[in-house]
Amino acid sequence: MGDSFSYLQKAISDLTSHPDISGLISSRFYKSKPHGPQDQPDYLNAAVFIETTLGSESLLDAMQNIENDNDRVREGVKRWGARTLDLDLLFYGDQEINTKRLSVPHPRICERSFVLYPLQDLIKKTKDDLVINKSTTILDCINNLSNTEKNNIMEFDHA
Repeated sequence: MGDSFSYLQKAISDLTSHPDISGLISSRFYKSKPHGPQDQPDYLNAAVFIETTLGSESLLDAMQNIENDNDRVREGVKRWGARTLDLDLLFYGDQEINTKRLSVPHPRICERSFVLYPLQDLIKKTKDDLVINKSTTILDCINNLSNTEKNNIMEFDHA
């Protein structure tokens, strides 16, 4: 909702300025059709790599604070409905985490081109392939996407 490009830039800036976060590397921005209700604008997506001294749930709290500071509304909103910003914690090092609040690696990474293509950018920049479930890589997931899902995303030209 709103100026997605500005919200995304502000979220990245907010992460960069957090005292317990450093080393931020960002992917390119991508535009995609929404998953879920189709009666909403296209989404703008990116992925970032960070280093942090925060624990996983403290990092999740910081990310949710950034969402709230960027006009994110949670109450009374339909699932997968339009929103100003949605930050997901996809990985936390090589840890597997399953709590009431957090599942890492994120359980739907391999299904969504809008997650995989930005992550592929990070792999190229950091030289680390990301492994899901100890054996499946991001590149494996991209290769297994349906043509429909592969065609659902395009690089966002914001120049």
